[in-house]
Amino acid sequence: MERMTLKHIRELEAESVFVIREVAAQFERPCLLFSGGKDSIVLTHLARKAFWPARLPFPLLHIDTGHNFRETLEYRDNLVKETGATLIVGSVQESIDKGRVTEEKGYNASRNVLQTVTLLDTIEQYKFDAAMGGARRDEEKARAKERFFSHRDEFGQWDPKNQRPELWNLFNGKKHMGEHFRVFPISNWTEMDIWQYILLEQIPMPSLYFTHRREVFYRDGVWLATAPFMMRKPGETAEVRQVRCRTIGDISCTGLTLSEANSVEDIIAETAATRVTERGSRFDDKRSEAAMEDRKKEGYF
Repeated sequence: MERMTLKHIRELEAESVFVIREVAAQFERPCLLFSGGKDSIVLTHLARKAFWPARLPFPLLHIDTGHNFRETLEYRDNLVKETGATLIVGSVQESIDKGRVTEEKGYNASRNVLQTVTLLDTIEQYKFDAAMGGARRDEEKARAKERFFSHRDEFGQWDPKNQRPELWNLFNGKKHMGEHFRVFPISNWTEMDIWQYILLEQIPMPSLYFTHRREVFYRDGVWLATAPFMMRKPGETAEVRQVRCRTIGDISCTGLTLSEANSVEDIIAETAATRVTERGSRFDDKRSEAAMEDRKKEGYF
């Protein structure tokens, strides 16, 4: 890795570690949102470095849609076992069973939107006052509006026009009872930075990120994985292709990329050459131009 690239990556690492330590210092009950995707994996790695050799001083919080990739859950469970971290799981299925949310029907049904209620309910149940997440500003235009410390009101909602200044790395975590913060320590990272850091630190990754054979079907410019709950429209046929994930979420909204990349070095080369954003493969973002911002205002991650 080139010297300037290494310096850049280490500066990003130091900034993120500083933010994570600020969270531990300013908040009483923080947690780290863990999806099993590359960004939350890197964030967890950074948090471990921030407090090494002690264990993480906060739990990992995973919102399980019930429609996750098997590989994601296996990676999550192995990580928790290896690190000794505390894991809290919020279940979308439980939210459905309790009548808190109504499951969508039809060809484009997804549980991704339903996560918002489950997340807010879990934050309320455990009285978390800060939830760290792996969102990056380069991912999507709504996320580009976020500060490091993103205030949420007593209803868990976000107002992009009412954010606090963050000058000279000074973060204001003051809040009223019932409010909380979402904190994004890797805000200034890019997709390329993430993969270069994974290579530098030799961080193990879920097999989903590397090329593998999977049964998929094509819809509206996106390859989607087949699953028992995935309804196919007339004319949509399943076929086995060589694919990988650039971003991982609920199966119903995670687009797959045709790829031969079977190593981190291959992924870095592929990322450098692509002209399609990583969120371009997320089917849920295609619902409307403001899909992400609308969900964030309601309390989505």
